[in-house]
Amino acid sequence: MPSPLTVLDTLGRPMRDLRVSVTDRCNFRCGYCMPKEVFGPDHAFLPRAEVLEFAEIERVVRASVALGVRKVRLTGGEPLVRANLERLVAMLAAIEGIDDLTLTTNASLLAKRALALRAAGLQRVTVSLDALDDPTFTRMNDVGFPVARVLDGIAAAEAVGLGPVKINAVIRRGMNEHAIGDLAGHFRGTGTTVRFIEYMDVGHTNGWRLDDVVPAAEVVAAIDARWPLEPVESEYRGEVAQRYRYRDGAGEIGVISSVTQPFCGDCTRARLSADGRLYTCLFATAGHDLRAIVRSNTTDADLVEALRAIWTGRSDRYSELRTLETVDLPKVEMSFIGG
Repeated sequence: MPSPLTVLDTLGRPMRDLRVSVTDRCNFRCGYCMPKEVFGPDHAFLPRAEVLEFAEIERVVRASVALGVRKVRLTGGEPLVRANLERLVAMLAAIEGIDDLTLTTNASLLAKRALALRAAGLQRVTVSLDALDDPTFTRMNDVGFPVARVLDGIAAAEAVGLGPVKINAVIRRGMNEHAIGDLAGHFRGTGTTVRFIEYMDVGHTNGWRLDDVVPAAEVVAAIDARWPLEPVESEYRGEVAQRYRYRDGAGEIGVISSVTQPFCGDCTRARLSADGRLYTCLFATAGHDLRAIVRSNTTDADLVEALRAIWTGRSDRYSELRTLETVDLPKVEMSFIGG
């Protein structure tokens, strides 16, 4: 049951999770998120003055916690390219009421930062890793970054207590279907859960086509044929991954199927972009300007009420309504608000 402080949207969904994009920049150029032909050397990223400062982020997070948010995830772009991120982690870790403070990263900078992040109060990390062989992985990140350094980052995170690490793998037809078995086999028995994500129509620069989607059911069938699986009940409302455990006890996997099996009815997430706009759907066409509020003379109570008004008016369910028309809408880019 929601707590007395929890606010519900028009479909009865509580605001439980807040994803905070700390930057719109990234050192990878993955085709499904920041393709190089769009985000090239001349791309205009946000000016520094337009990016929320750490104190401004903290204000929004505190207001969100007052309305029921219990899980905060730092994202980007790549969050570890934001200077002094450990300071923000420490500020958020001090907020009473946050049960889960996590970070999603490509792990390119994680080996050097893991200890400081853990010391600041970060609890867990999720690592984006789309393949284990260098030819595929470097083709997907499009900057020649090797798999070994990502694996080093994962090992460093686990060594300092930021585990068990979760792995996110976006599977795209014709690119990395073969990585399904590789990833499952590599992390079986390690305590690390791999979550296979259907290639999604986020933003409008990634050239998304339905034919490029590898359905979650196909992923599960491929793994089950080699290592038998059984479904696991979700732990809480709004858990986006469908979970399966290996019947031999060697851990579990997850699949995120927002294209073929939408889960809008249980979505409890809000997303704060790097420039201070609140998005109530990953596929939103517009956000609500919170930067103007936090940079004005409004009180914290005013900020809470602004957030309450946004959430209680929310009716998003894009994935359930997905059509050719909605696919072509000018949605916000994933690199801007995180996945």
